[in-house]
Amino acid sequence: MLLTTAAAPVSDTVLAPVDPELRPMARALLQAQQSGAQFTPPKPGALPEGVVERRLPARNGQPPVTVYVVDAVANATRTPRGAILFIHGGGFIAGDARDNLAALKSLAARLDCVIVSAQYRLATAAPFPAPMEDNYTALKWLHDEAAMLGVDRRRIVLLGESAGGGLAAMVSLAARDRKEVPVAFQALVYPMLDDRTGTSRPVPPNMGQIIWTARQNREGWTAMLGRAPGGGTAPAGAVPARVKDLRGLPPTFIGVGSIDLFADEDIDFARRLVNAAVPTELLVVPGAFHGFQLIAPKAHVSRQFNAALEAALARALASEIKR
Repeated sequence: MLLTTAAAPVSDTVLAPVDPELRPMARALLQAQQSGAQFTPPKPGALPEGVVERRLPARNGQPPVTVYVVDAVANATRTPRGAILFIHGGGFIAGDARDNLAALKSLAARLDCVIVSAQYRLATAAPFPAPMEDNYTALKWLHDEAAMLGVDRRRIVLLGESAGGGLAAMVSLAARDRKEVPVAFQALVYPMLDDRTGTSRPVPPNMGQIIWTARQNREGWTAMLGRAPGGGTAPAGAVPARVKDLRGLPPTFIGVGSIDLFADEDIDFARRLVNAAVPTELLVVPGAFHGFQLIAPKAHVSRQFNAALEAALARALASEIKR
């Protein structure tokens, strides 16, 4: 990504809670935010080797969905592998599935699994339930075509980052309620779960200053819900944090930085999962802001976070697990 920075001063108060290794990048990001600079993602190029584009047919009144399949191997002599449905982030209003394919190819190789990612409709074009339904269509196809993809349908995992984590939670809830696809595990990376954050629910001043702010959160949820967020009600299934009954969801990993805008809502969601008897691992990284492990992957806290996430995914995908 291209990022233009300015030499605007940054308050030491804002930087004080940031992990020391992350502070140089945090300062640059805050300077860029103050100057009005924008992240400019590169245009997606050719698909990486081993990645196949598929066009899924329309389903239940929903339009066709394009998915990208990473490292599927249809080989009758090979033991079927686990699979991940990866859902990209972008605040419900931005992002492109093709941006993550190189990283997903590397992850698939390390975990020896198949990964599918959907080019879902963004909420600016089609609000809830469209983005969730597109990803559910991809999940249903992954399950139904498991044999063709060389996948063990008992080992299908959901993985999402930021808004993608929120969508993964929505898809998981839909899968539980529809009883069509058994989801083995969900890994929610600083997930966007609650429209009340930064609207009807104030945010502590040390959170949400870097990368994703309360203002941006309101914009994302406004697009997703098609109305002002933070009200007394929300469409059923659109806001995972508002779902009253979390029983029956799959084992869950939630990871978030302590100064991420989503820290409170993610910690609360993990607590509610534990109370609902859902096996849950929660990792809160001190001094880490939104997207920290992508922006500063060599920092100690980033390596710690990525190792914990991959270990959780590896356990969920392992064929030795009794199911």
